Amino acid sequence: MWLLLLGVFGLIFLYRWYRQSLTLENLTDKYVFITGCDTGFGNLLAKQLDKRGMKVLAACLTDQGAENLKKETSSRLQTIILDVTDSKSVSSAAEKVAATVGSKGLWGLVNNAGYGFALAPNEWQKKEDFLKVLNVNLIGMVDVTLHLLPLVRKAKGRIVNVASIMGRMSTIGGGYCLSKYGVEAFSDCLRRELREFQVKVSIVEPGAFETTMLLSADGHLNNLKRLWGNLSTEIKDSYGKQYYEQFENDLKGLLKTGSPKIYKVTNCMEHALTAVHPWTRYSAGWDAKLYYIPLSYLPTVLSDYLLCRYAPKPANK
Repeated sequence: MWLLLLGVFGLIFLYRWYRQSLTLENLTDKYVFITGCDTGFGNLLAKQLDKRGMKVLAACLTDQGAENLKKETSSRLQTIILDVTDSKSVSSAAEKVAATVGSKGLWGLVNNAGYGFALAPNEWQKKEDFLKVLNVNLIGMVDVTLHLLPLVRKAKGRIVNVASIMGRMSTIGGGYCLSKYGVEAFSDCLRRELREFQVKVSIVEPGAFETTMLLSADGHLNNLKRLWGNLSTEIKDSYGKQYYEQFENDLKGLLKTGSPKIYKVTNCMEHALTAVHPWTRYSAGWDAKLYYIPLSYLPTVLSDYLLCRYAPKPANK
């Protein structure tokens, strides 16, 4: 009996492995537009796809980022300056993409541009702190998608949206987790809407990885000090100095735990763009696979206990 079950599971595993290993033909004829290519995931993905011979349109925020990427890639790769929070910039980039891809359309859109900002308790922040990250991670992604969607439909292509494991389990206050939950919701709805157009939408949910975002580790810590310094006396007294110090130490630890193997994330993106049968969701990193995803399926009382048992305690409960 057990041997039969093992045989069945083995056959299922082999079938899944074979199905997921099938790669599309004529990849060198396909255009892919990637946001956030100055550094991090977007930068590495642009290089990977360029090496595979694909026609990469790499959107960078800065001229310096674009120049550095050009030096490390082939002449096929083209860079476009893009600020996803500026609708005029998005519209201009979309016009350039349309002129470049022509009647072929855009095979792949990778919404990778992201910004981690104001990682702190919600009560310590203001509306502007939330908007700063939401405008990049969510609203900017929506704006780029809406502008380029006709080109993706024309090619019957792929959309890859980079969320986070924090879009499954909200572990820290501020706009970051909020934005990633929004990415998940937008992607799910978009996937269902575009099924009949033969456009496939995938979500990538990285765990903790070392990426060079717009805010460095020191930047996060300095911002935390700014937020604490701007609080009213009543709020400071309610939380207490010990709460702030423990939160600061926890944040330092969080910023140091990221894996340097960011290729695990870009490999997921590449598979979503080049596989015959892309996955709907990709989790990258062992922390995502073995901790956060299982945690997200537990009863709320258990997941809250596991996430809160070592959290700092306020002075005035």
